[in-house]
Amino acid sequence: MAIDQDMEACENKLQGKITEPLLQNGANGTSKSTKEDLWMVYFSTFVAVCGAFEFGSCIGFSSPTQAAITEDLDLSIAEYALFGSILTFGAMIGAITSGVIADSIGRKGAMRVSDAFCVAGWLAIYFAKGPVSLDIGRLSMGYGMGVFSYVVPVFISEIAPKNLRGGLTTANQLLICSGVSLSFIIGTVLSWRTLALTGLIPCFILLLGLFFIPESPRWLEKRGRHEEFVAALQKLRGKDADISKEAAEIKEYIETLENLPKAKMVDLFQRRYLRSLIIAVGLMLFQQLGGITGVSFYVSEVFVTAGFPAAVGTVSYACLQIIITILCAILMDKAGRRFLLLVSAAGLVIGCILVGTSFYLKVQESAPTVAPLLAVIGMMVYIGSFSAGMGVTPWVIMSEIFPINVKGTAGSLSTLVNWIGAWAVSYAFNFLMSWSSYGTFFIFAAINVIAILFVAKLVPETKGRTLEQIQAAINTA
Repeated sequence: MAIDQDMEACENKLQGKITEPLLQNGANGTSKSTKEDLWMVYFSTFVAVCGAFEFGSCIGFSSPTQAAITEDLDLSIAEYALFGSILTFGAMIGAITSGVIADSIGRKGAMRVSDAFCVAGWLAIYFAKGPVSLDIGRLSMGYGMGVFSYVVPVFISEIAPKNLRGGLTTANQLLICSGVSLSFIIGTVLSWRTLALTGLIPCFILLLGLFFIPESPRWLEKRGRHEEFVAALQKLRGKDADISKEAAEIKEYIETLENLPKAKMVDLFQRRYLRSLIIAVGLMLFQQLGGITGVSFYVSEVFVTAGFPAAVGTVSYACLQIIITILCAILMDKAGRRFLLLVSAAGLVIGCILVGTSFYLKVQESAPTVAPLLAVIGMMVYIGSFSAGMGVTPWVIMSEIFPINVKGTAGSLSTLVNWIGAWAVSYAFNFLMSWSSYGTFFIFAAINVIAILFVAKLVPETKGRTLEQIQAAINTA
């Protein structure tokens, strides 16, 4: 009880006294830096989001290549299902270890480690002669992807000024979608081995760019490397910028954090955090159990099964995903998180029903001209709806509903749950489709109906609220 009281006291002190340090950069959020002075922030973000693009490339590889790999290497459905899903298993391991790596060797060091695993994975796949090499390569890529999923948004949030943070952080999700979409598109014209080689391009750009950008100032100060901290912050804000106020705020913020009791996983199950935990874990589960990982990994085969040209369907799917993700980023702070989630989940239900109906008509050999059209409309509704809310919003809400002292632990648990759900869906998807193509999508529709009820009942609106207001809304609901 005494520990709990100490933690709550420190937590209240932190919330009431200090705001996010790297976000408080003068009245306009830029430490009197001009946009021209912030070129290093933009360049550093570009380098970091190469990791996000690589993340997307890893996800998108399995969809356009399924038929070719299965034929060339004579793989069974079970062998290809393992190949597709083992990526998420590697990502689980990467996500679990990412925080330790990033805190031990820095954000740049963590990105280098992740980059090395992805390069090794792509090469193993390129030279693969059988399922073992394929799986080892895919597992290695998954590990790198799991580390990228943590360190890239953390690095961007720690270098960005307040007035740029939202847009620059959104670039992470946009580049993930772009990586997935580009893999879908070029995978329709390239062989699977050549497509594996293209996955090396963002790795090399990232590796080269890391030599020219500074380390996260916040991490440097946390490690006691004060001179390097000042130099990095000055480089990011511009050589003529006055960084004294921001530097002092960062130092005070880190000192206060260091005085907080170290949160453990069991602390999340205390009454004052339990509702936040249910919301975060619930959103992560519904995001994955609604079918997105299975659809993304095997979208080409979904179109083939429905009798629609895979190349046309996949390219349309990829382009729509990017467009809707951009629109979602614009609407996030205008329409609100809760509204986007409800609209998104409703759209997912409609999309699943349309695709399921298409498969049912095909099985019954009814309306042969209508079934493929229903499939492609349903898939477009599905991916558009997912990109409009369920794709990004759960991560945003997760970052907002926990107090700062447990945010890292809560984020690790929520991310792990997300990857477990991704693995389960990606592994089971092909087996479910073999069992019943239309039944699979009707199951996904039912899960998304439950998601609507979950959001309507438990998820608060966090748009425009302070951390204290969000906590009050959650604890009094």
